[in-house]
Amino acid sequence: MNEIDIGRGKRGRRAYSFDDIAVVPSRRTRDPQDVSLAWQIDAYHFDIPVVAAPMDSVMSPETAIAFGRLGGMPVLDLEGLWTRYSDPTPLLAEIADLPAEEATRRMQEIYREEIQPELIVERIRQIRDAGVTVAGALTPQRTAQFAKYVLEAGVDMFVIRGTTVSAEHVSSRAEPLNLKRFIYELDVPVIVGGVASYTPALHLMRTGAAGVLVGFGGGAASTTRTTLGIHAPMASAVADVAAARRDYLDESGGRYVHVIADGGMGRSGDIVKAIACGADAVMLGAALARGDDAPGSGFHWGPEAHHTELPRGERVQVGTAGTMERILFGPSADASGRTNLMGALRRAMATTGYVELKELQRIEVVVAPHQRS
Repeated sequence: MNEIDIGRGKRGRRAYSFDDIAVVPSRRTRDPQDVSLAWQIDAYHFDIPVVAAPMDSVMSPETAIAFGRLGGMPVLDLEGLWTRYSDPTPLLAEIADLPAEEATRRMQEIYREEIQPELIVERIRQIRDAGVTVAGALTPQRTAQFAKYVLEAGVDMFVIRGTTVSAEHVSSRAEPLNLKRFIYELDVPVIVGGVASYTPALHLMRTGAAGVLVGFGGGAASTTRTTLGIHAPMASAVADVAAARRDYLDESGGRYVHVIADGGMGRSGDIVKAIACGADAVMLGAALARGDDAPGSGFHWGPEAHHTELPRGERVQVGTAGTMERILFGPSADASGRTNLMGALRRAMATTGYVELKELQRIEVVVAPHQRS
């Protein structure tokens, strides 16, 4: 298992981030125009394998509609500002203007406002009425409380997303969410996560989830490693969960669960490597928060940044790199890998000889540590 000695009394398994690996070209190349980036989960087809992260700095109802029309899968945070305030636009602008030393405290105050069930319904219907696939996200702690409003509004996909999600959460103080029963009783497909290793992923797959999010503390706005000491390098995490998918496919008699890499993918090469390690699609946060039209105005934050008791994230300045469309499809004005993400994925697939995303999952990968500039 590639274990090494940490010291005389502790051994650890070596794990790899996307910076530690590279893909290797095969014996053939392809015309980029022959490459397909299409992805389908359950009955829903998308032109690109990109899920927009449910974060207030990334997704508003308007940007969700625009992102869906660009071919991706938008996910709205149903515990964010858009379901707490009828018009959160001034608050989003305030968050972007806050001095760094005041950001966490003020964000805690802003997010203290109660979630309004009627706003959950209104936001989902707004996106649905625009004719795009609509997905909404809740944390496991609030899923049972607000799920009926999400379903009432006509959501297409239900996302249960937390820093880490377990199929076997144990509590002495409250009845935990029974994921298997909850998913079984729903009429819509569920994506759940995050997880970062084989066994938890296999347990989540057994709940009936259509997709599993892979990631823990790897995003640009996360400080989970420094706060809790917990971190899972993404290349190894995705490969471990892909192995769980393979074994569950045999165990279940052919039921395929999609693996979605979530976190640690700021540049186009990271997306290529995520799929090479076994991901079917990627969930992007910071990469899309750089859009001129993103709600964060060049800043990015997740729910961990305003946790009432133990913040495990920060509001970070990611800057802007053009419209969300340009970030996805170009043209690029530099070689940073932050714009034309899908053009880079298409080019990488053509250069390595693959025309379908599932084919790219079989590509040879080498360990080649590289220090980013």
